[in-house]
Amino acid sequence: MASKAQSRRVSSLADLKELYAEQIATPEFQASFGDPIPLSIVEPGEEPGEHDMPNPFAAQAECGGIIAAIFDLFAGTRLEPLAPEIAWGFVNSFHFVATKLERREDSLASEIGDMVRRPDMSEVFSSQLEEKQLLCRSTTEQRDAIECMRDYAAEMYRAQSGWPWSPARGSRASSASTASVIAAQDVLRERALAEREKHVPQGPIVVFSGPAQWHDWEMLWRKLDEVHARVPHMTLVTTGQRKGADAIAAAWAARADARVPVVAYGLYGTGKKTAFTRNRKLAELKPVEAVLCEGSGLQANLYQTLRKAGVPIHAFRKVDQAPDTQLPLPRPAARGFGRRSQADQLSAAA
Repeated sequence: MASKAQSRRVSSLADLKELYAEQIATPEFQASFGDPIPLSIVEPGEEPGEHDMPNPFAAQAECGGIIAAIFDLFAGTRLEPLAPEIAWGFVNSFHFVATKLERREDSLASEIGDMVRRPDMSEVFSSQLEEKQLLCRSTTEQRDAIECMRDYAAEMYRAQSGWPWSPARGSRASSASTASVIAAQDVLRERALAEREKHVPQGPIVVFSGPAQWHDWEMLWRKLDEVHARVPHMTLVTTGQRKGADAIAAAWAARADARVPVVAYGLYGTGKKTAFTRNRKLAELKPVEAVLCEGSGLQANLYQTLRKAGVPIHAFRKVDQAPDTQLPLPRPAARGFGRRSQADQLSAAA
């Protein structure tokens, strides 16, 4: 039986673009773009209005196409090594705007909280509170949309480069109350819940740590696959290095068939005891397992700390690695997001 895509008649380039968009649309874009609030405030100080959101299918197609086009343009040329750097900057642009919106959201939530704590039963107060509430909801909606595009662009970056994208910094009723006050309190509760779920991943903790120099990714991926099979809802906590063993683990967690949340627990603060304090706090997370690679004395201390806490440890020595001639990390299939592959898929669908 012919599929919907195969049976549909295509008469123009616009039809092809729409057909392709429908084939790749995801629930995340539908949730962020497909059901906008009835009224929104685009810019602070403006009047509420009925403003459309971008089409979710088009938003996803164009967002992925931007990243894929960079790699397609540079492929096979002397600029090819620079493609990841350029693409990283595009993803970071989404992240920068999302962070700015989050700060605005925080400020609005604080102002709403102050108003709720000092309620005024006047109509002016209710009107101001409702407007502030709508502005906060509108900002939340904008942030959700930008974060959705950032996350999809980051996934495209991973698919094209083979490495997960990461930012340079950072890792989200009284009986006398009027209806407006109750609604404002709901906004604060909803936002607090969303932030808690976003920044505190659920599931058993698996600690991973290794040195900045480590080449045998296959042995680590095999072990992480084994651990994931036993602990399917795991959260991977690494020691936060952006190269070597920690980066290999982060790349494993970002695979489409893994989708494991990663917490980068780097070194924060100064002083001789900072690293040892970090190791102790990793043990206090009560991990169910740990994967450790031989490195410096800090790695040895982490091994001893976790072992003392009774954590099952899978340890790898440097000499256990295969010779440094193995293939680089696999680059996941780009699923036809590049310009040439898009054309191929569209021709086949037509």
